[in-house]
Amino acid sequence: MGLLAIEAVGRGMTVLAAEEIGAAVGPAYWYGGPVAGARLAGRLGCALLEPADDWLAQLPEEFTGREIRVATVDDARAIERPTFVKPPRDKSFPADIYADGSRLPADLDPTTAVLLSEVVTFAAEYRLFLLDGQIAAGSRYAVFGRLDPCPLDALGAAAVEIADFVDRLVAAAGAALPSAVVVDVGQLLDPYRPGHRWAVVEANMAWFSHAYAADPARVLDVVLRAAGPRERVKPRDLPFVRC
Repeated sequence: MGLLAIEAVGRGMTVLAAEEIGAAVGPAYWYGGPVAGARLAGRLGCALLEPADDWLAQLPEEFTGREIRVATVDDARAIERPTFVKPPRDKSFPADIYADGSRLPADLDPTTAVLLSEVVTFAAEYRLFLLDGQIAAGSRYAVFGRLDPCPLDALGAAAVEIADFVDRLVAAAGAALPSAVVVDVGQLLDPYRPGHRWAVVEANMAWFSHAYAADPARVLDVVLRAAGPRERVKPRDLPFVRC
């Protein structure tokens, strides 16, 4: 948040914390959590673009490298083997491998949507801020699940491979994403194949995604499109406005 705020101030914008927002400050932009965003979007006059809950589950296996399906918390409680379970968009409960459905938090609404995924191992994971189907900014954020940020521009051959993978992904499924969005990808280890393969980890709201080591100026460009004044929303993005 800090680097994005500094960049915004450098552009002549006023930056306020949520608790500092008055009765009417719009039109404005939002960067923060989905609960506060939903509460304040009307007052700010902004439209929050979000990928569809089932986007990841609808991707062909060539892009996911694993079986993924959309279900409800009630469905998830019935699983009997280790499964990766996560909320599709927000962070309402910890995304993790659950040994079985009984391990999920007890207070979840049984009708809440969740993504259920086959358990896999990502050797490295990368956050990509996409604008109009192109990588505007990116960063590695984890290696074998441990935080290890590195700018995408410093990753050499990996950055080239990522760009090629994203080009194919956008050609196949980019129309089902908002024009400003975050897509996380990773190097998926497969015990039955040598080396690694690229796969999508998940899609996220740009206005609720950590930039890690990505260029804050380019990240801010994506955030401003993803959570800006409602009257500036492009027609193609209208289906992705949740608030």
